[in-house]
Amino acid sequence: MDITTSIGLVVGALVIAVMIFLGGDLHMFISEHAMIIIFGGSFSATLIRFPLASILHGLPLGAKFAFTMRRQTSRDLVDELARIAEVARKQGPVGLEKVETEDPFLAKGIRYVADGYDLDFIRDNLERDRDNFLMHLDEGSKIYRAIGDCAPAFGMIGTLIGMVQMFANMTDPSKLGPFMATALLATLYGALVANLFCLPIADKLHGKLLEEETNRTIIIDGILMIRDAKSPTLVREMLLAYLPEKHRHGEGEPVPA
Repeated sequence: MDITTSIGLVVGALVIAVMIFLGGDLHMFISEHAMIIIFGGSFSATLIRFPLASILHGLPLGAKFAFTMRRQTSRDLVDELARIAEVARKQGPVGLEKVETEDPFLAKGIRYVADGYDLDFIRDNLERDRDNFLMHLDEGSKIYRAIGDCAPAFGMIGTLIGMVQMFANMTDPSKLGPFMATALLATLYGALVANLFCLPIADKLHGKLLEEETNRTIIIDGILMIRDAKSPTLVREMLLAYLPEKHRHGEGEPVPA
């Protein structure tokens, strides 16, 4: 689980709650009209921007990866691929059938090598799998960003509607308060939806997309070298080139000046 996402949301919600209860009660910050304009308007605008299939796939996928963390770092993947190369060197492709890994994408590549698939087939299949996954993750990021862009705009629309209703009922003082509250709460809801939830998640997904692109490319190159029976040392050194200099050395290894 990616605890930073959860901590950020909880702390943000607590800050808002504390500010609300310091100056009044929760009831005055609830407006059905503001909720309708923010959530209904943002969803309808997102439907116009994206196909329904992309929304139904991108929203849950984005939420899943915003709250989950990869089990292995890039350095861990390099070390594991080097160990797998050592197994293949000593026992041959058949020995890979007993190798277990937590990464489904890596497990798929190992299975292809163990089953003796052609090099071009392995490369094409894994690259297609990687590209499709990254495309869907990018869709999720774009959808959350689109909602984050729409929410403040519809908050302003809700504010304008509330202001029009307020000025149209100036002769009835009892209606001025509710209309003004609706106007201000629409702006508040829009700002919260965008800046506390949607836009941060969109940025988080973009970061995870870049991370997954690197990790899956490392796996593909490692699997192809194992298929070509490259030595474990060569596999490790070639894959370390994908990592920043400070991550290329394990614990206890000297870092060159």
